[in-house]
Amino acid sequence: MLEEFKKFISKGSVLDMAIGIIMGTAFTAIVNSVVEDLLMPIITGLTAGVDFQNLTVNVAGATLKVGNLINNIITFLIVAFVLFLIMKSFNRNKKEEVKEDTKVCPYCKSKIAIDATRCPHCTSELVGYHNENA
Repeated sequence: MLEEFKKFISKGSVLDMAIGIIMGTAFTAIVNSVVEDLLMPIITGLTAGVDFQNLTVNVAGATLKVGNLINNIITFLIVAFVLFLIMKSFNRNKKEEVKEDTKVCPYCKSKIAIDATRCPHCTSELVGYHNENA
């Protein structure tokens, strides 16, 4: 059992996951700072300083902190939007990188290596063919 555990822990995927968690934690601090230090003050200014934090509703003798829920929902939406923008930018850069080393087969329209002389999908010869807009 100990030997099995050693094999499991030494696999690359476990190490990749650990690095991903550590990087995610560090990235969370950056995103939280963008939201709390940059965006929330702007939103507070736009909403004339309205703070939902202390908004409560009494239901059958119980006090529900709906203001805290509203603040958390707003924060979640802002964080999700910031992450969306970051991922969109990352994916756009990634697509540009892929473009440089691929081209499109003029016959079957599949993406293939830029230096391919024959399409691996339809087997057409690509001699003399250069795709500038892949």
